Amino acid sequence: MNKTGRNIIVIFLALFLLAGAFSGGLLVGWLVPSKTPLESSLQLNLAATSTPNSESSTSQSVTQLFAPFWETWKIVHDQYVDQPVDDVKLMQGAIDGMLASLGDIHTAYMTPDEYQQATAPLSGEYEGIGAYVDASGKYLTIVSPMPNSPAEQAGLKPGDEITAVDGKDVTGTDPNIVLKSVLGPAGTVVDLTILRPNPESTFDVKITRATITIDAVSGKMLDNNIAYILLPTFGENTADQLKATLTTLMAQNPKGIILDLRDNGGGYLNTAIEVVSQFIDSGVVMYEQEGDGTTNTYNATPGGLATKIPLVVLVNGGTASASEITAGAIQDYKRGVLVGVTTYGKGSVQNWIALDNNQGAVRVTVARWLTPNKRQINGVGLTPDYVIDYTDDQIKNGVPDPQLAKAEEIILSQK
Repeated sequence: MNKTGRNIIVIFLALFLLAGAFSGGLLVGWLVPSKTPLESSLQLNLAATSTPNSESSTSQSVTQLFAPFWETWKIVHDQYVDQPVDDVKLMQGAIDGMLASLGDIHTAYMTPDEYQQATAPLSGEYEGIGAYVDASGKYLTIVSPMPNSPAEQAGLKPGDEITAVDGKDVTGTDPNIVLKSVLGPAGTVVDLTILRPNPESTFDVKITRATITIDAVSGKMLDNNIAYILLPTFGENTADQLKATLTTLMAQNPKGIILDLRDNGGGYLNTAIEVVSQFIDSGVVMYEQEGDGTTNTYNATPGGLATKIPLVVLVNGGTASASEITAGAIQDYKRGVLVGVTTYGKGSVQNWIALDNNQGAVRVTVARWLTPNKRQINGVGLTPDYVIDYTDDQIKNGVPDPQLAKAEEIILSQK
């Protein structure tokens, strides 16, 4: 199915320091091209907001409605102290404010850079230094280098802060702008000055950017003959990689499967259906309820590779959207049990609509989704069958994973 269509379930914006970044969160579904051109003159074609059969009075009322906007626009251009103002930023801010007024955190405007960062990772391939980054603080900060990436080879560690790029001091600069200067084509070199907080030190590194392929699925056999599958996102290649991984693992006759969806912020809706179908023989995977009352039903595709084997799904507060669709269906059918802590609670569906002329995109909530038992999880999340916490302090102190241990215990206890 073409993945440039409709229905995106979105959650977090987890930036990848690559050619783009993953929005995080989640993306689920397809992207929608724009049908309404953005006027280069920044003048609203108010008459176009009416249907062809609308009365002229409708256009006049719209013109009157927007009169305060244009009055404010003129005041800013005539009186604001720092001239000239950036018209593009004013336009973007106006769109951002309009969507924010709806009070839905998942309906929003994305600048061209944000849109690229949000959609690029789902293709599974990027050009960059290969690190997950946080652009929400004072500095552009490394969250973690990707395995075998240029960033890892250069010795970057979680918590490292980028203070200069190619010799230019970027302290005090918006981290999102710094991100743009770090990105670049494969084969090019970027010089980074790194501030490492603990223990505090500053050093320079030269990193050659590369084309980085991110595996959407990884799997291995644990010592007790249990198959372990890590699924970090629901991208374009996830379903195919999952099938390949399952084929390899099932050939080793495992006692059960542990599916790790922790910190999986989501992805494509149709990928979630394909993933669930590997573990459920048949039946409804989810319901989608649109604003006009229409309900769309999504069913599992027969022929899954692991529909009978014992199954445990690991979840946490970062498990959202497409991963909640997967976990919710498995839980409703009692196909497996959930272990961990309550999931994020992302139960809405978005259209991501690219604006013409590379002017960014808007994401708009168009529906809610329900589990097979018609549970509404938006803002509530899924409660695991076994609530087991795994805190940041435990992780930092090297405490063995109690959630994974519980999952192994459950599988080993089954006959």
